[in-house]
Amino acid sequence: MSLMTSTAWTVLALAIASPALAETPATAAPGAAVAEVEAVIVTGTRRVNRTAFESAAPVDVISHDVLEGIASDEIMNKLQATTPSFNVQRLPAADGQAFVRPATLRGLSPDQTLVMVNGKRRHRSAALGGRGQQGVDMAQFSAGGMERIEVLRDGASAQYGSDAIAGVINVILSTRPGFSAYAQTGQYFEGDGAKTEIGGRYGFKLGQAGSLVAALDYTDAAATSRTRQRPDAIAFQAANPSLTVPNPVQRWGQPDRKVWRASLNAALPLTDAVEAYGFATYTDSQGLTDFNWRNPATDSSYKTSTVFPGWTLKSVYPTGFSPKFGQDETDYQLNGGVRGDAGGYHWDLSAGFGRDEINYVLNNSINASFGPTSPTAFDAGTLAQEEQSLNFDVTRPLAWSFLAQPANLAFGAEARKETYEISAGDRYSWDVGPGAAGGLPSGSNGFPGYSPSQSGSWDQTSYAAYVDLDMPVTDKLTTAVAIRYEDFSEFGSTTDGKITARYELTPNFALRGAVSTGFRAPTPGQIYSTRTSQGLNTTTLQLFTAGRLATTNPVAVFFGAQPLKPEESTNLSFGGVFRHAGFTASLDYYRIDVDNRLASSQSYTVTTAIKTQLLALGVPGADSLTSVSYFTNAFDTRTQGLDAVAAWKGDWLGGKVGVTGALNWNDTKVRRANAAQISTLAKINIEDSLPQYAGNLTFDYARDRYSLLARVRYSGDWTDAQLNGAANLIQTFGAKTFLDLSATAQVTDAVKLTVGAENVFNTYPDEATFQASRGLIYSRNAPYDTDGGLWYARVAVAF
Repeated sequence: MSLMTSTAWTVLALAIASPALAETPATAAPGAAVAEVEAVIVTGTRRVNRTAFESAAPVDVISHDVLEGIASDEIMNKLQATTPSFNVQRLPAADGQAFVRPATLRGLSPDQTLVMVNGKRRHRSAALGGRGQQGVDMAQFSAGGMERIEVLRDGASAQYGSDAIAGVINVILSTRPGFSAYAQTGQYFEGDGAKTEIGGRYGFKLGQAGSLVAALDYTDAAATSRTRQRPDAIAFQAANPSLTVPNPVQRWGQPDRKVWRASLNAALPLTDAVEAYGFATYTDSQGLTDFNWRNPATDSSYKTSTVFPGWTLKSVYPTGFSPKFGQDETDYQLNGGVRGDAGGYHWDLSAGFGRDEINYVLNNSINASFGPTSPTAFDAGTLAQEEQSLNFDVTRPLAWSFLAQPANLAFGAEARKETYEISAGDRYSWDVGPGAAGGLPSGSNGFPGYSPSQSGSWDQTSYAAYVDLDMPVTDKLTTAVAIRYEDFSEFGSTTDGKITARYELTPNFALRGAVSTGFRAPTPGQIYSTRTSQGLNTTTLQLFTAGRLATTNPVAVFFGAQPLKPEESTNLSFGGVFRHAGFTASLDYYRIDVDNRLASSQSYTVTTAIKTQLLALGVPGADSLTSVSYFTNAFDTRTQGLDAVAAWKGDWLGGKVGVTGALNWNDTKVRRANAAQISTLAKINIEDSLPQYAGNLTFDYARDRYSLLARVRYSGDWTDAQLNGAANLIQTFGAKTFLDLSATAQVTDAVKLTVGAENVFNTYPDEATFQASRGLIYSRNAPYDTDGGLWYARVAVAF
């Protein structure tokens, strides 16, 4: 494939010909996209006065106004609309991934991006993704309490530790005084997915120099459905005219969601030189989605059994059933510390605690092996990820005579403990009833619960120390060196380094580059957990049950499982940044080599002997397992790409105008793969499941009390590859372009009204032809929203 398609060249040409705002004008549209190169940043540097323009690595600064101007309540969607190298998928009916959606930076795994809040590491989600990833659930953040988001697009493990392979996302909470509130409503053009949002933020001073800011948001989002009636449901209705089969028998779309999000950020001077600080986030959310329809004519749960004379599942679900899968998630983070200055040193001592807990529930289901005694609603168990940290960080300027300006020395230490917990579900969700001997499947149908043998608590501790030296060698050349040593209880130690350089050819044009090594440590959840899941073979329309085993499981070891190793990376980047008279532009090339990448192994067929062994080990639903897999380090990849960003602001027709353009080219190739363990589908998904090209172009105009915003989003072609029973399902989808529009009126000095639409032309992706047999119209792995156009209206007040 050529480096640039013609459409991608067009987006880039438009971006450079009419670049975007360097900062948001006071009267700008709330959704104005911003390339804030003059903003002071705290990510990727430990200097206190460095701007994004002065950084040796690319840093995007996304302001609160930009976040506010995007209709979604979820931060991942807001980042996707503004940062082309960031991507997120919907994944309807994909177990927990329907709620905890995997988000990626530069096409790498979700857990290869470090997420922080106010510069402190954020805990992971308790949910593991289908490819083994365990990243941060960014949907837990409240946008109302944010000041900005900084996205460092460069490897930073030598500065921050594990996970910072693709980069760092740092959420900065607000410190601004005052009161603001908003209410928003919207709906998809199809007439579903109605969503209501309300929220408020209040900040005030504590003493002369302290502050406290609290924010609270609530979202109520109804489900969407982009579904056709399944052909086998049509046939079943025709064969049973006395019954009324629901049409459609299942939903494919976004889940029902109700979410409360809150944040608190505070600082209080204790003396002239010492300050106490703390911040917290809290989220409580519930969601519900559909699973595949169970056809009474073919599903094994409808078998008759002599164990239960006179009973069949038709007496409970005569027209079949689609299990309803839900989760109740509670997530919170607490950080606090003291910081101050003494003897020329600035020091910061802090502690943090974070926990994500997910309880899975299932209704409209059955454990057929218990026949008429089975309930239809189940508690399938609870997952929890808990992390504790203790940090001590020190910085000091060093005035060396051979340097143009004082150097900045930073050093520190960190201790962390992360714990993964699985709590068993209710007995009927996992147990094997007497009907199993007659062929009736066990476990709650759709999502077998976690059994006592799968439950437990596993932890990992790590200790780290780092040193970071930033040196302005001359007035034009600045270099920095960082080294970090870290020791993990589960696999040993690692040492990583980073070297950066920036050379200023003129005050407005500079070249920059970096080389670094990085790593991502396997988590206790990836090492020790076991999971059973179900799917539908779209050829035979038979349910299949797959087991993902811990690498320590004897069956997994028999098939070749080995202890997991850390993923290791080598990052290289170089580029340039330019500014002149309201215009800014940057172009950066990057190459990221990652060794020992984690993925799910190929699926191995389960024989009768293996089923017997798994049942003895207490694996839920083992009697109906058709295949097993495990996590393995079996990939080496090379990811390379270009990030182009351009921005301009100025005066036009008596108002303020700005145009933003950004384009990302990202290409990943597998350099090594263990063919005996990894399938062809896994290789395709690594290389082609996300678009190589993505871009956006934003125009905003503000005059007096009115402003307009137009944003074009481009997503290139991509390939969906799935294992479905014994079949490989592969389809390539074409590029799509979306248009968003909004208009804002400052009704009074305190009240602002916005109306808008996203995906104005109601653009849909290509249809997923290989999924038609189960009613799915659009691939659930699409890298963008597949529900069509959305309108919304928002009123905001600020005092």
